[in-house]
Amino acid sequence: YGCISVRETYQYAEKIKRSLGLKNSLWKRSINSFTGRLRWHCHFIQKLEDEPELEFKAMHPMYDELDRTNNEKFFKAWSTGNTGFTMVDSSMRALILHGWINFRMRAMLVSFATNHLWLDWRIVAEYLAKLFIDYEPGIHYSQIQMQSAVTGINAIRIYNPIKQAVDQDKEGTFIRKYIPELKDVSTSNLSCPSNEPLLIGDYPLPIVDEAVSRRQAAKKLYDLRKEDNFNDIAKIIIKKHASRKTRKKKV
Repeated sequence: YGCISVRETYQYAEKIKRSLGLKNSLWKRSINSFTGRLRWHCHFIQKLEDEPELEFKAMHPMYDELDRTNNEKFFKAWSTGNTGFTMVDSSMRALILHGWINFRMRAMLVSFATNHLWLDWRIVAEYLAKLFIDYEPGIHYSQIQMQSAVTGINAIRIYNPIKQAVDQDKEGTFIRKYIPELKDVSTSNLSCPSNEPLLIGDYPLPIVDEAVSRRQAAKKLYDLRKEDNFNDIAKIIIKKHASRKTRKKKV
């Protein structure tokens, strides 16, 4: 809620680290990792301050040429948690209810919307910004662009929502909590409840073919990287926005 500043948090963490002395190296490493994330927090905020148009334009301008849409049917299904993909829908319903979900599920929601459903990342960003209680524009738009694969300098990652359900909710506890209409579906089929059509009630069938839509999105994204001048522009972006931290050389 903005009650504690980043500086105060950083200084307190450093104070705790100093109090440990030479002992508890595991704790010291954990604190170093935490303060490192605070630096990244400021790094991403600075990105947006340096280039405020990132709220509306892709970091790599060639990605503005993509034919992503504002498909109302797809957007409504995604934004209400009714896509037929249980990890996507339970995450969205949890977010609507609580205003918070963890990083991986946030990344999956954005990836699914902008890649599988091929929705414009801008409408996805605006909708999620209104839901997150920890919304911070600098972090938000950088992450949206990364998960939508429009930065041109980050790896393209398209999450498989079916695999995420299997990997992240093995017992189906989370899915059943936020999609109660699937309470009678066997745990083994909660990632694909359409395998038990008589038990899903009003829960929708998958809105797209997962594998087909993922392949189509990946092809468009990777094909654009093969175009002339793409890498030249990417180098300029790296020089402007990438971390200035010097990596230590191994001796």
